Amino acid sequence: DILDGGEKKLAGFYRQNRIPEEMEKALNRLFFKQPEDVHGYLASYFTKLSAAPRINRLNGRKVYDTRGQLSVEVEVFCIICNEEQNVCSASVSSCFGSNEYSVDWKPNCQERAEHVKTAIEWINEPLNDMLKGYNPCDQSQIDHLLSKFFMTQYLEWKDILQRKEEEKIYGSGESDDGCPPPTAAAPTKEKRGDTKKTTSIEKALPPTEPTEPVVPGSLGIGSVSLAVAKAGAKVQGIPLYKHIASLKTQETPAQLHIPICLVTLMSCGKGSPGKLRLMEEVILIPKAGQSVTELQKEMMKIMNASTKAGAVMHDSGAPILGFERAEQPLELVAEASANLGLALGAEIYLAVNCAAAELMDHSKGKYEVATGMFKSPDELLDLYQSLINKFPALVALINPFRKEDNEQWEKLRNANTDSCSLLFEGKAPPPPAVRGYVVKHIHDTTVSDLVHFASEKQGNRLTDSELQHCVLPPQAVGLGLDYIKLGGLIGAERMTKYNRLLSIEEELAQRGAQGGMTTRLTVWSQKHAALDSASSTPPFPPSFGPTSGVPRHIAGERTEWRSAQRWRQEQTHTHRAVAVIQLVGTGHIAG
Repeated sequence: DILDGGEKKLAGFYRQNRIPEEMEKALNRLFFKQPEDVHGYLASYFTKLSAAPRINRLNGRKVYDTRGQLSVEVEVFCIICNEEQNVCSASVSSCFGSNEYSVDWKPNCQERAEHVKTAIEWINEPLNDMLKGYNPCDQSQIDHLLSKFFMTQYLEWKDILQRKEEEKIYGSGESDDGCPPPTAAAPTKEKRGDTKKTTSIEKALPPTEPTEPVVPGSLGIGSVSLAVAKAGAKVQGIPLYKHIASLKTQETPAQLHIPICLVTLMSCGKGSPGKLRLMEEVILIPKAGQSVTELQKEMMKIMNASTKAGAVMHDSGAPILGFERAEQPLELVAEASANLGLALGAEIYLAVNCAAAELMDHSKGKYEVATGMFKSPDELLDLYQSLINKFPALVALINPFRKEDNEQWEKLRNANTDSCSLLFEGKAPPPPAVRGYVVKHIHDTTVSDLVHFASEKQGNRLTDSELQHCVLPPQAVGLGLDYIKLGGLIGAERMTKYNRLLSIEEELAQRGAQGGMTTRLTVWSQKHAALDSASSTPPFPPSFGPTSGVPRHIAGERTEWRSAQRWRQEQTHTHRAVAVIQLVGTGHIAG
């Protein structure tokens, strides 16, 4: 009787799971195919019938980025065919403090350590429990949970800060005996001339908006989201760029195009040995249609022709050169291009990352464009205009002013509507005259945020990579971005990204899935002929700026963006900024 009962259970188990039927199908197909590896064929056959992979656990751990600073890496372990497997790992950029764009700025080690510690606690405890059992391919649902969790933590963190601020005000607002402190003495009257001078400076120099601190642990959110995306691609057996493209369009597009590479040629900013401090990065923009291989050869020639031997290297992978005047770097590039037979303004173009906010001397109310040389916002505007007039190939300026100098942004934009685009690298909302933003994948930004942004905003966009692991080339290709900035052509970490982009280009070409760059603008400049809208490879890059007022976007390195939920709650009336997708930068994105 016991044996009969066991046989019945065995037969019922087999029938319930359709074991006889599937075994019969497998054996029939095996006989028909007669493969060389019989057991491998059977294993592959039954693997396709196995349950979908599911996340079993997350593991967050400390790592060091390419600058030797603490960061967070997330490992995703999934149950696949009843076994736990370490599927992938990922991390995103971290930028702390208000001087994140400065060449010589280093974040406070203790602050960074606290951020990393909190992120690891989030990953190993609440996020680990929250995502257990989810299919890594369910990117949208997982990112929704991550954003919802972050919003809860963000509101709690804001409440703590507010209470501390209230306690600080309350503690300083009363003396020990409960009596209010004595009223401050009235300020002495200034001379009339001094008053006029002070008023003039205040009008010319609006106060700088305070920067919002980074939520401790926030980089754990972006890291988990990216790691899940990589896991989803791996379990499906497809490249990450194809997986991201399918998230954007709900199906894998037939063709994908390779974004145009923007190459950092040199740095002449605050850390340079010369007097010039204005040009943090001089960037080369090639014409559309060039392959990555062709671009690398030409850009390397220009870098070798314009770089002095023994030059110190910038974090972006470009040499740091010293100059006295703002015209000299552009003149050097023009001379090097002419010597190589490359027409500046026809085959290659220029952009400059000014990083002007770092040059402001608030005591004088002026920008220190060179050592000992100070210019007011209007004087700096005149300098930019003279450079644009002298060098028609200069087609984009990044952060030419502080965000608060709206009047100068507007004047410069109006004077160069068709010839030069103004790009913003910083926290939204941007100045009204901005045509594009520089952003990157950092902190709490999720992959779904980037996908949503890329689908919502159309136009010329660029992604940036310079710091650490930010999945740049696959992400840029999958999101359909138009431009990608990987830094200079020096350094193994950056060249790895260039090589990854080259391999993606070869993969698409072999499969016949490489599409050409489509032109979204009909006018590049009044000095050039109109673009043929049907051309897949325009003779020069389309303008960064829009013709209908729609902002252009780039994915970049140095800018932080907020999650969609928090952004809608706090800034519903402003443009939405994202962290790795808008229009030119240098960032923490590897592949």
